[in-house]
Amino acid sequence: MKYRLIYTQRAAKDIEKLSLGTRKRIGQSLLRYQEEPLKHAVKLTDARLGTYRFRIGDYRVIFDLRDNDIIVLRVGHRNEIYKR
Repeated sequence: MKYRLIYTQRAAKDIEKLSLGTRKRIGQSLLRYQEEPLKHAVKLTDARLGTYRFRIGDYRVIFDLRDNDIIVLRVGHRNEIYKR
């Protein structure tokens, strides 16, 4: 079953700030992860940010799952994403 990707306004702003190469890499990875998101995800211990995360190199994609939707909440470098 393929999940649908939904980006919050905050996630869209985060992605816009990234370099073109990084954006492409994250986009390609998210398209692959649509098939089985929980296979590639790690559950976060602090649920204030979100429920799960994907690791894509040095970047993290914080997201929630609702029905058949992957709701991307935040995207950022691993050094910065958890400080917000």
